[in-house]
Order: sequence, then structure tokens, then C-alpha cells
Amino acid sequence: MPHDADRSARLKGSSSTDDRSAAAVDAVYRSDWGRIVATLIRLVGDFDLAEETAQEAFTAAVDQWRASGVPEFPRAWIIQTARHKAIDRVRRRTRSEEALDSHGPSWFNQTVEQPDYDTTEIPDDRLRLIFTCCHPALAPEAQVALTLRTLGGLETDEIARAFLVPPATMAQRIVRAKRKIRDAGIPYAVPDTSDMPARLDAVLTVIYLVFNEGYTATRGEPLVRSDLCAEAIRLGRLVRTLMAPKPPAEATALLALMLLHDSRRDARLDESGDLVVLEKQDRGRWHQQQIVEALPLVDEAFRGAPGPFALQAAIAALHCRAARAEDTDWPQILLLYDRLERLQPSPIVSLNRAVAVAMVDGPETALALIDALAATGDLDGYHLMHAARADLLRRLGSTVEAANSYTRALELVTNDSERRFLERRLREVRPATSVS
Repeated sequence: MPHDADRSARLKGSSSTDDRSAAAVDAVYRSDWGRIVATLIRLVGDFDLAEETAQEAFTAAVDQWRASGVPEFPRAWIIQTARHKAIDRVRRRTRSEEALDSHGPSWFNQTVEQPDYDTTEIPDDRLRLIFTCCHPALAPEAQVALTLRTLGGLETDEIARAFLVPPATMAQRIVRAKRKIRDAGIPYAVPDTSDMPARLDAVLTVIYLVFNEGYTATRGEPLVRSDLCAEAIRLGRLVRTLMAPKPPAEATALLALMLLHDSRRDARLDESGDLVVLEKQDRGRWHQQQIVEALPLVDEAFRGAPGPFALQAAIAALHCRAARAEDTDWPQILLLYDRLERLQPSPIVSLNRAVAVAMVDGPETALALIDALAATGDLDGYHLMHAARADLLRRLGSTVEAANSYTRALELVTNDSERRFLERRLREVRPATSVS
């Protein structure tokens, strides 16, 4: 899971004599954070306690694994250690047996066997967590934010970026959502089939935002977080399976959309780790097996009245069906964006539609659309809006204005691969000026 700055500092401070133990801990953190926290929430019944003791267990693992080696079941070790730390916290909070009983004897006295957490079967703790966070008692934006924080391990600023709101606003939403779950006694369970449709939209949104963070990481060196992409696809499959034999069209569409985007992951970076834009990618590196799996799902999801994910999946399918960039059916893509904008109007959809307009009607028409979007201020903190505007200006030969927009995009971008791409573009339009 993504790096927590405080956690990273603690690990570095603990691992000066043996980087291998810290690397092993970090690998488990990245691959299993969501599983561990979901299991701990089931065991201890408290979101904050689960997250805090999980972090403590990871920190403790660095020293102990350095001394005794990485255990056979690392995830189980973390869970068991975190559970013991949770018990210690309750004991420190009060020595009263009555208080311990009121906190929850059902989890306090449980015994966890290590092999239970390394089975090859798909556990449902994460699915329980998603549906708990997506309870109708919570506001929709809080549902998604809380699940991304607890299951995805994303930091507050990363979630805020996905919603285009300040980190402080997002932090308040997460705190309020946790308090609501606690005070309302919302059950930690997958709902009955009759109750599931009401929560499905939020669940699918959660899964897609986890995928998006994996597809283009908010910060750091790697552009792609393949572990998050794989986890989102796994959860997409799980939700669709859970709702068989007739899964909702949007669940099918989401799985198809993620498979199609993920199929291009190896072509999105060059050998130096720099971003390669879609039209320049080596399509021979796209994963055809995923594309072959996804295309029938797109057709299935498009029957009847297609929803937002079905329309996005159809757009992705048109890209993947084109053997060469110049073969892309941009007029059809624009028609799909027209439908998507009517069905789900948002600044991001309008920005993506403008890019399609540029390919059909030329950059000048698209630039007018983006300038109108920029005038609203809704996307002023979104680096891709400024990058798209800069690209259109570059294509129109307005190098000074393009340089200004690239500079603004660079002020906002937080991913290193994207930063290098924008710096390279800026040098192209302003070759005499160095980029700091």
C-alpha cells in the first residue's frame, strides 16, 4: 500500500543496520495493508484502533524480523501482533474487568491462528469493509473516502486529490464517517441481496478510485502501482461474482474498464521510467489476454441503457481495438463522451471530452472548451487541466502561453514520472530556459 510519511520515517529510523528487514516489512505493507486492516476491524470492532495498532505492528516488525528473520506467514504475524497491541491499549486505558467486557469480550478473548490469513481462498473481510463503509447512513463522499483510507491505505491528500477538495476537508469527512459508524452501530457485514443495490454505486466508485490511484499514483517515483490495480480488479471480480447469476451491468462494465486500462500498463513507461503518451505507445506491449477478456464484457454491459462505467469502458475499448493510434475512431469516442457528459456531468468528464474534440475538430475548438472550464475555477488545482491546455497551445504554436500552462502544471504535479514528462514538454516550448 502507499507510503505513509511518518511510517517511512519510523522504519528508516529502526532499520539502519539491516535494510532487508525494512524492505520485507515495506513489501508486506504494500501488498497486504488492506487485508490486515480489514481483518483487524473485524477482530477489534474499531476503525481507529485497527489502523493505529497495525501501524505499530509494522514498526515492531522491523526490529523483530531483523533479529529472528521474516516469519513464514508475515501477514498473520502483523495481525496477531496488532491484536495484542490492541489488547494492551485497552488494558492501559482501564484496569477494570467490567470495562474490558464492555469494550468487547468477543474480540478480546479470540485466538488467531496464523495459517488462517495466508490461505489461497479469497477472504471476504475486505468486502465486508467496503459494504460497511458504504452504508446508506453515511454521505456518499464519506463512504468512498473512508474505504479508500482504510482498505486502500491511501493518505488524506491522495484521497483529497481524487475528489478535488482540500486535504483538511477530506480529513474531516473521514473522522465524521468513523464516528458515525461507531455511534450508529453500523454492522460490519456484507448486506443481504435485497439491500445490496442501494450500496452498489458507492462500492463501485470505491473500487475504481483505488484502481485510479494504482494506474497513476499521486506521488513518488512509480507512475503505476500494479498492486493497487490488481487489488481493484480482484475486488471488481469479487463484487460481480457475489451478485451472480445476473450481475448489474455497471459492475460488469467496471471490471471491463479496469482490465482495458490495465492492459496498457507496460507500454505507459519507457526504459527510463518516463511517461509515454497513448498515441506513442508500443501497442505490441499491450496485454491482449486482458483485452480479449474485457471486450465481451463491454458488449454485455452496453445492453439496455448504458451507465457511466459502460460508456467509459466503450471508450477504452475503441482505443484498444485500434491497431495503430491513427486508426482510433475519435468521432465515435466523442459521441460517447457526449453521452457521458449528459449522463454524469463533471469537470473531469468535460476535460476528457475536450481532448476528444481536439482530435476531431482541431486544437483551437478544444482550447475554447478548456478555457471555459478554466474560467470556472473548478479544476484550477488539477494539473492535468493545465497540461491539456498547454498541449493544445503547443500544437497551435503559442509557445509562450504553453510554457505558462506547463509551468502551472509542474507546480501542481506530485508524481515524478509525470513531472519529468512535463519538464520535457516545457523545454520543448522554451528551450532556452532551464527547468529547476
